[in-house]
Amino acid sequence: MRRREFITLVGGAMATWPVSARAQNAERTYRLASLSGNAPLSVNTSNATTLLNAMAQDGYVLGKNLAYDARGANGESTKIPQLIDDFKASGIDVLVTTGYPPAHFAKMAGIPTVIAFGSGDPVATGLINSLAQPGGTVTGISDDAALLSTKRLSLLRTLSPNIRKVAMLWNKDDLGMSLRYEASAKAAQALGVIVQALGVQEPDDFNDAFTAMDHDPPDAILMVSDSLTTLNRKRVFAYAAAKHLPAIYEYDFLVRDGGLMSYGPDLNESFERAAAMVIRIFKGAKPSEIPFEQPTRYRFMINLKTAKALGLDVPPSLLALADEVIE
Repeated sequence: MRRREFITLVGGAMATWPVSARAQNAERTYRLASLSGNAPLSVNTSNATTLLNAMAQDGYVLGKNLAYDARGANGESTKIPQLIDDFKASGIDVLVTTGYPPAHFAKMAGIPTVIAFGSGDPVATGLINSLAQPGGTVTGISDDAALLSTKRLSLLRTLSPNIRKVAMLWNKDDLGMSLRYEASAKAAQALGVIVQALGVQEPDDFNDAFTAMDHDPPDAILMVSDSLTTLNRKRVFAYAAAKHLPAIYEYDFLVRDGGLMSYGPDLNESFERAAAMVIRIFKGAKPSEIPFEQPTRYRFMINLKTAKALGLDVPPSLLALADEVIE
């Protein structure tokens, strides 16, 4: 990239600001980027809108003194190292990531990084030294998988008290998600729930997982969300519907898309807090100086259309817990 121009990519479209145009603006142009394992967090997505609106409230306005480059691996994790190299070469100021692999490669490249969500336990994966003192170039937001899994399993049992065995789907090639699965499995065992472990590594593995459930039927499904499982979510929805199995997911966007129910961090809050961390870095703080945070707001969502299709009667006690009900 030439120094005479900075190219911002948003949803595949490019806009160029020559040096002469930037010189007319007394403010510096800050370069923010995002990297997802799935589709890019382009400006028309809800998460990017939340992020950029929070930035604007502090004076960092897209097209004025803020440039934003959104990219995604679209489920092909092998693309992530090259995307990281491109960001490194372009001289971005801060990278916002979702999921463990983008954060891992960003750390290896030494790019100042803020994790918005979905990375798993950042200490156990080696992304940071500790929550209070991250060290290195990575900070962000991450939830407690064990606590959330306990809540998710309790919600499943409120819906269907006779649940004894839960199939857990996760991407076993993703270290962050493997550790999340292990925490979820321990939480299940503490509740006396049998875990049917169904690790996948590629799309074809979902067929093997479905066959395993055919041979040894579970009472419910818990899906650990990463780029692989999210991209194959419709197959999980279809299997759960065909077998009349209740299933719970980690994020509400999966319920909006047809999943039965979810319990997890409020992603609006996560991206607002990610924006606050980005701003601190823009103002001179180092990621190593910014403590890693945990979400403070969580949402339970249930889709009654899906429940009806599954033939499930949702008890009033469960509906009373919901932050949002899709009817």
